[in-house]
Amino acid sequence: MEISIRKTLKSDLKILELIFKKAREKMRLSGNPKQWGNSHPTREDLLKDIENGHSYVVIKSSAIIGTFSFFTDKEPTYENIYQGKWLNDEKYVTIHHLASADRVPSFFKLVIDFVSQFDQDIRIDTHADNKIMLHLLAKYDFTYCGIIYLADGSERLAFQRLRKE
Repeated sequence: MEISIRKTLKSDLKILELIFKKAREKMRLSGNPKQWGNSHPTREDLLKDIENGHSYVVIKSSAIIGTFSFFTDKEPTYENIYQGKWLNDEKYVTIHHLASADRVPSFFKLVIDFVSQFDQDIRIDTHADNKIMLHLLAKYDFTYCGIIYLADGSERLAFQRLRKE
């Protein structure tokens, strides 16, 4: 079955909201109730990502099986990093709002492979309680770089993967 990735359409919003609802429940069940709480990302966050061309969906057999947002401009919350440092000061891309419907084998790898096409370093952050993401970051050669703080003051663990030469 062919898997494809395309930019998210506004008409995909209801499906994304369902995917994030399931993702928040999965996070709670795996011991990570605080990262997204009951409402993150909000509908407004998703719409902003869609309108700015940052949101993508992963499609398998004409069904949306996951989503992520991908940014090529600098992430403001990454300007200050504590108890560590970034691996370099090169141009990078950032992945946010990553979620899949139920169990999608190799979903994270699909996203990383897509983002890697842009031949840039990848940065990502996650909550300390997100054991699933921490496992995936280690599996796909991301290096822990330190702590960043979101605009609301929430602490996140920051990771970077250098481009593959």
